[in-house]
Amino acid sequence: VSSVDRNLGDRLHESTGNKPFTVSPLQTKKPPSKSRNYSLQWQHKKFIPANTNCWWRISLLDDNLFGELTQLWLNINPDQPWHLGPANLNIISILSTPKPDRPWVGSFSYQEIYENASDSQRIITLNFATPTCFRQGSYDTPMPTKDCVFNSLLNRWDRYSGMEFFEIPLESIYPSYIDINTEIVADSRSKFIGVVGEVTYRIFGDVEPEKIKQINALADFAIYCGLGRKTPMGMGMTRRLNSVAVAQASCL
Repeated sequence: VSSVDRNLGDRLHESTGNKPFTVSPLQTKKPPSKSRNYSLQWQHKKFIPANTNCWWRISLLDDNLFGELTQLWLNINPDQPWHLGPANLNIISILSTPKPDRPWVGSFSYQEIYENASDSQRIITLNFATPTCFRQGSYDTPMPTKDCVFNSLLNRWDRYSGMEFFEIPLESIYPSYIDINTEIVADSRSKFIGVVGEVTYRIFGDVEPEKIKQINALADFAIYCGLGRKTPMGMGMTRRLNSVAVAQASCL
């Protein structure tokens, strides 16, 4: 980004709080097309060999960023290496069209997410593909409670969508299936403890269709914004598993 627009690069790097983008860890494995629940790579204990095919995903939460970064996307030169630390990367393609074997590829506008969201679907299954952790007060928790999950989604939706949701009935949402474990991501400065796996939530009780639609829109939005802390560093990558909209298109 800085190579095209230094001011924009500095602004993205220096922004605090919820940043308007997410970046996945570098991936060296192709996502399995027949596995509905799988984890992504979040650290590499060995050097990646030269000439290894890799991929990573960038999602943009602020519509204005698409326009500002268009020049970068249009001028990618596959013969010009980009520098990542001491390594050189040759970007050979940028994907945005969803396919069954590309579960993290695609794009939707906020309006499309909302319009495609179901107003009757009461089952929401989320796959936490990289370690996910939430801030509660002064401390972190890896437990994906309904409050942590849906408040994280709601905060980012309200911040960037331009269409705020009010009075989401979190008291009607309960977990009905849990298959998770914690993972530790360590670097020279700290340890990050997060959860990976799958959780199914259900909406119970007499809930208005409009509120069900909003809850489903938030769940469909998870693949774009991620959940919890350090999403610009690849943590909290999450996607819904049982949504028609997400099956059709995931995220750029």
